[in-house]
Amino acid sequence: MIELYHCVSARSFRPLWMLEELCVPYRLRMLPFPPRVHARQYLEDNPLGTVPLMKDGATRMTESAAMCQYLAARHGDGRLDVAAGDPAHGSYLNWLHMSDATLTFPQTLVLRYTHFEPAERRQPQVAQDYARWFLARLRAVDAAVQQGGFLCAGRFTAADVAVGYALQLAQHLGLAREFPHAVAGYWQRLQERPAFERALQAQHRAALEQGVDPTPSPDLR
Repeated sequence: MIELYHCVSARSFRPLWMLEELCVPYRLRMLPFPPRVHARQYLEDNPLGTVPLMKDGATRMTESAAMCQYLAARHGDGRLDVAAGDPAHGSYLNWLHMSDATLTFPQTLVLRYTHFEPAERRQPQVAQDYARWFLARLRAVDAAVQQGGFLCAGRFTAADVAVGYALQLAQHLGLAREFPHAVAGYWQRLQERPAFERALQAQHRAALEQGVDPTPSPDLR
């Protein structure tokens, strides 16, 4: 059975959502955020101390967007994958990589320099600059979803899960109110997916059962 090490609403939400979309059995291991500080024993499994960590047999993975691609290819029977021979394959891979490198990354700096650093180390200008950077990069998402309901291949894919988490994080940071109209509608459609709701419920239930604070990680102060 797949094991996923997860903090509530951290980037590990991407593979959790994928597992729910694909109806793949999994075991959810909840960790307090940040685990490198509050769950030092976790460093034995992942020396980086970051989430996610996913174990699937002998496979070990620590990158959330890569997990989306892996789960779609290995466990999805083509449902959320875009095959190499498909004309949309390149676009699919581009969105998967963009989801973290271009869309989530600037938001982590907003989060760090607005909330997570001690007061004397906070950098409001850095946070503002990277918030604007993120919002500017949404132009690509806006253009794509104006042409269709999803990002590529004319259907919902793992790329939508990966990019969807970046929008979820933006909501926690108070940036969703600045989404372009098409992006706001796209984000609303993603939240209405039953698997998205199941993933939210699964993490909340598992946090309570395992004695972990159920507050979403981006909301911790």
